[in-house]
Amino acid sequence: MRLLIIGAMDGQIGAAARIARGRGARVTHCVDAESALENLRAGKGADLIMMDVRQDIKRMVERLHEEHIFVPLIACGANASKEDAVAAINAGAKEYVPLPPDEALIAAVLEAVTEEHHALLYRSAAMTKVAKMAEQVAPSDAHVLIGGESGTGKEALARLIHRKSKRANQPFISVNCAAIPETLLESELFGHEKGAFTGAVARRLGKFEEASGGTLLLDEVSEMDIRLQAKLLRAIQEKEIDRLGGNKPVKVDLRIIATSNRNLRDEVKAGKFREDLFFRLNVITLALPPLRERKEDIPLLAVHFGEKYARANGMKPKSIDDSALKRLETHAWPGNVRELENIMHRAVLMAEGDAITADAILIEEIASQNAVAGGAAVGFVGRTVASMEQDLIIQTLLHCLGNRTQAANILGISLRTLRNKLKQYTEEGVVLPQMRDGERG
Repeated sequence: MRLLIIGAMDGQIGAAARIARGRGARVTHCVDAESALENLRAGKGADLIMMDVRQDIKRMVERLHEEHIFVPLIACGANASKEDAVAAINAGAKEYVPLPPDEALIAAVLEAVTEEHHALLYRSAAMTKVAKMAEQVAPSDAHVLIGGESGTGKEALARLIHRKSKRANQPFISVNCAAIPETLLESELFGHEKGAFTGAVARRLGKFEEASGGTLLLDEVSEMDIRLQAKLLRAIQEKEIDRLGGNKPVKVDLRIIATSNRNLRDEVKAGKFREDLFFRLNVITLALPPLRERKEDIPLLAVHFGEKYARANGMKPKSIDDSALKRLETHAWPGNVRELENIMHRAVLMAEGDAITADAILIEEIASQNAVAGGAAVGFVGRTVASMEQDLIIQTLLHCLGNRTQAANILGISLRTLRNKLKQYTEEGVVLPQMRDGERG
């Protein structure tokens, strides 16, 4: 966990830094926003920014957005009023932490940003086999390709491989190839020089340089444009990259782990993925089973997510009764572990009393309940495919409480495709549920 603190390193902020270090965070301190941006551009990445409320938080958030630097920012301050806290949140901070620092609160913030989200929990034979193979190949420098349906835990497995590798003390950098617009992904990966394009206000190192010495995760690599795949292939083969607008190559040393929820062999046959790049990435292949094939893991995961969201909402953890477990174990789980996490979050909020019962497990079945003996669905006849697709997308968004990332994963489409669909519906005058982007993984 890399924490970047912006502001005067005296008194209470210094205490917060010491608590973070005690929890294993690597802390970097910058006195102001400009020096912090220089650090980030130089490839000294951060998983979280903690910024003194006396600094210009609104401008910092704007600068991060302008330079396409994706790092969550929280505000902190001593003797600050409620108005200061509200102003910080309105300015774009994800959270406000009062000072003097409470050790438990600092620990909770760090945990929320990193470790717990990436836990790999299992007891099934299917997952035990995959995890054992991952630990076996982890010490090597071989590139790894992780396949599996959306929401099965591909990023968590990638982090396990990194933790068990000889690069464990070096950076682990993740890039979601589906979530970043095509026009920005090249710069995000390879960096750029000042003036390379409109908005390139300063040199910025890309994820390849930021990950050098460690591991680079290319999440949903199959969503990468075919043109950019050629540049990625060269970077892997030559172990060097070219920044946009640069005039000389830059050497890099890293291990690549790539994930995809698609069958890359089929993508190669369809001309959507380069065969030579596939063979470069496919040195070691690990396939994560869907949750419906590892149902022994459901109780363990349900308890984990139940405790997680109880703590997050300041509630006492609740037990899960047999009726709730039965409902969970009989569901098909098209969205896999991520869908289970979402449902348990809702169950924690909806449950009455000290236990989560079946009534709090709000599973919305996508399958039609109008199936007839002949296999036709009465409600389908006379409708266009486009209208049914629109209903499916909107209902899935409602199921995910407006979380586009989770909805895209359940639907089995990229976040980019979902955004394009929603843009089309908006232009057609369709009223959409309130939306937000969720965590990757």
